[in-house]
Amino acid sequence: MSELGHRNGGTGPRTVALVGPYGAGKTTLLESLLWITGATSRKGSVRTRNSIGDYSPEARSHQMSTAVSVAMCQYLGDSYTFLDCPGSIEFLQETINVLPSCDAAVVVAEPEPSKAAMLQPMLKLLEDMRIPHFLFLNKIDKAQLGLRDLLPALSPYSQKPLVLRQIPIREKGIVTGFIDLALERAYVYREHAPSEVIAMPKGETDREKQARFDMLERLADYDDHLMEELLDDIEPPRDEVFGDLARELRDGLIVPVFFGSAEGDNGMRRLLKALRHEVPSVAETAKRLGAEANGEALLHVLKTEHGTGGKLSIARVLSGEIKDGAILHSSSGHTERAGGLFSLLGEKTAKLAGARAGDTLAISRLESVQTGETLTSAKTSPRALSPLRPLEPTYRLGIHTQDRKDEVKLTAAIAKLIEEDPSLAFGHDPDTHEMLLSGQGEIHLKVALERLLSKYGLKVDSRTPRVPYKESIRKGIVQRGRHKRQTGGHGQFGDVVLDIQPLPRGSGFVFQDAVVGGAVPRQWIPSVEKGVREALTHGPLGFPVVDVSVTLKDGSYHSVDSSDAAFQTAGRIAIAEGLPDCSPVLLEPVMSVQIHVPSDATSKVNGFVTARRGQLLGFDTRPGWPGWDTVSAFIPQAELHGLIVELRSATMGTGTYSARFAHLAELTGKLADHVLAHAKAA
Repeated sequence: MSELGHRNGGTGPRTVALVGPYGAGKTTLLESLLWITGATSRKGSVRTRNSIGDYSPEARSHQMSTAVSVAMCQYLGDSYTFLDCPGSIEFLQETINVLPSCDAAVVVAEPEPSKAAMLQPMLKLLEDMRIPHFLFLNKIDKAQLGLRDLLPALSPYSQKPLVLRQIPIREKGIVTGFIDLALERAYVYREHAPSEVIAMPKGETDREKQARFDMLERLADYDDHLMEELLDDIEPPRDEVFGDLARELRDGLIVPVFFGSAEGDNGMRRLLKALRHEVPSVAETAKRLGAEANGEALLHVLKTEHGTGGKLSIARVLSGEIKDGAILHSSSGHTERAGGLFSLLGEKTAKLAGARAGDTLAISRLESVQTGETLTSAKTSPRALSPLRPLEPTYRLGIHTQDRKDEVKLTAAIAKLIEEDPSLAFGHDPDTHEMLLSGQGEIHLKVALERLLSKYGLKVDSRTPRVPYKESIRKGIVQRGRHKRQTGGHGQFGDVVLDIQPLPRGSGFVFQDAVVGGAVPRQWIPSVEKGVREALTHGPLGFPVVDVSVTLKDGSYHSVDSSDAAFQTAGRIAIAEGLPDCSPVLLEPVMSVQIHVPSDATSKVNGFVTARRGQLLGFDTRPGWPGWDTVSAFIPQAELHGLIVELRSATMGTGTYSARFAHLAELTGKLADHVLAHAKAA
């Protein structure tokens, strides 16, 4: 298709993600777009809790997006699906899941230099995923600074050049309109109405020409013909300019910058027209994903929802067509029949007879299909175009149902939550014997618990997770364990002598047989080891014992009364009686932690580490992240809870970390006394 043909629309349905930091106004922007396109008859708002986007009870309660909301509309004869993505980094998984098959993204930001750093994680994600994206500066009517001051503050956080598409018209310091640099026209805002074309204001001509030249010069960095025209003072044709804007957006070479006010519906139509003329087609998106067009339907599953009507799989059709009842093969090897097909407007659904390439729709009853899978109507399983990438947990809670009979129901309900949000994790800790729910932060898990109540009627209590302390010994001992019981008939007799010795940290448990002369018959030596292992699960301090060597040196048996059970008991007795005399010591798990933060927060992070009894190992620049550092440290696991909350507070919500078990370290003094007292009380 020619660039002119592309500019004139006709590229099929488009799917666009609305992304950006918390508080930038993405949901308000969606409300404005839906109202302007006629998809809704009245605008809702986050404040009044009646928006299309934040329709879940949790989103309205917290007045923030907690999941991707899908809304479809028509504009100038073209079909659009907007995906309103949560701004909080705690719900980033939702955005990661839907972005791959989007044609473009609009990064919504506030015109505030102090908040510019909040954009970097999202801009980096879009750049890494090669998603074409615009930057939309919302709330321009409240901007205190001009774009001349704002753009330099934003530019360092984008690896692609920001290309200004408009410049503001101001009256008494307030933005009242804009000049479109591609069209060379001036517009004045009208409240909740289309902007009005006006004559170029006096005194703005020179500013407009310079800003337009700056835009063309940036485009010419990737177009030799345009560069020649600029050098020869030839005014490029308008279609050539729009063609370059579309091509360089598609190729990820530039980030066009628009502005407006979603609350006042200003700048929305100009943004919609840019989406119409410049966003790549679904064919280009499929090509970016490596999809092969073979005439069959090919879909990417963006999201999974469980509701009163059952399971819905929200998917983008990348090629071909799909009809109700179609047989679909998934990249995981399953075959399913598509149930009902639906369009979406927030929580509202409408039945569809079919969908074509470019459409985003909901499909019911794909019970085995998971988020991130690829589906096809071809008879062979497709390759996964964008496999799911669950984020590592950064926050955990121990949970239990208020009513014990709900425990089985809890497992099934959380499995559905994880289907909807793969950044949640759930499991049983074998050391502390508690159920752990893990996620991306305090609010993330709070919302998950609220969903358990609102959707499944489960009342769940939570607490700070227990720490899997261990214990070991500092000195050795030779200990006899003798078990003798006469109960009439056959009795019980087992007698062992064990050499109990400490091992270097991290060695685990070693059992050795050094018996000579058959003092303990061979068939009962495994029984002794079994009894020893059982006794080591609960040492004299109350925790599992590690880094211990136990050698069976001697013993005795009775030809009638000795048995497997008797020698197990003898082994347990020897360990239980011997360990208290081996100078037991408490061990705590220490984690190897990598903390990722903007460089201006590195000194604060160093303080966090030392305040949490951590050992700083150093810091280095974070690869691929200009202006960021990675701080490496050892931090006791007991001190990690809440670190992510502190990090995000210090970095405007952008900092994060990962942790891996490193080693066990001795814990003594008042801290050890506190742990032991708490364990005894429990």
